[in-house]
Amino acid sequence: MNNNAAEELAHRYVAVWNEPDADARRKAVEELWTEDGLHVLEPPEEIAKRASEIGVTASLEARGYEQLVNRVSTAYGEFVAPGEYEFVPHGTAAVLSDLVKLRWAMVPAGGGEALAIGIDLLLLAADGRIRTDYQFIES
Repeated sequence: MNNNAAEELAHRYVAVWNEPDADARRKAVEELWTEDGLHVLEPPEEIAKRASEIGVTASLEARGYEQLVNRVSTAYGEFVAPGEYEFVPHGTAAVLSDLVKLRWAMVPAGGGEALAIGIDLLLLAADGRIRTDYQFIES
């Protein structure tokens, strides 16, 4: 994969979180991730703290198409569907072997200052689809 392909993947990745059509969203998930693909979300501080208090580790994961579609659809329903926010690429994607790093921002619909910025590290399968997606919310 080269930088142009990584940039194209980053745009497709961000676009799936904004996709209003449920069938198109499902199709995009299946095109982006492998069948057993994994999305690992860094737990919010309050969840990590509570988990530590009770002696466990917090892990927020979605594996396989059904859980991935549910994860993307839930984020769409919470942030994008009400018309308040949209996700946009933030900076340039980078590739190193089978790993793509991309950043995104959640901005007010129609533009404005970012309310959240995230970084995703995408470990790719041989066919170029996402095998594992590690997501960190930076702000």
